[in-house]
Amino acid sequence: MFKRSEQDKRAPVQIFVDGIAVTARQGDTVSAALLASGGDVRRATAVSGAPRLPYCMMGVCFDCLVTIDGVGNRQGCLVPVAEGMQVEIQKGRREVGR
Repeated sequence: MFKRSEQDKRAPVQIFVDGIAVTARQGDTVSAALLASGGDVRRATAVSGAPRLPYCMMGVCFDCLVTIDGVGNRQGCLVPVAEGMQVEIQKGRREVGR
């Protein structure tokens, strides 16, 4: 659905999404990298389990919530990628204390 331009010459950055290596580009946000990865990046809402994808890409809608380096409910559209970053797609309600 989303493809990178062949003219995108930014340096690659490796992140891990649910344990799988994904190549992002320097300057990408986590959400942009997830969408460009081509993988299934749908999260599930905490109450109904409804699927969500990053939508507004500017921090308004909260449909891009992910866990980054162990910290949950981060807005992926506002966080730039960093080498080795661990990203988990949130699937429903988070367990407190785990």
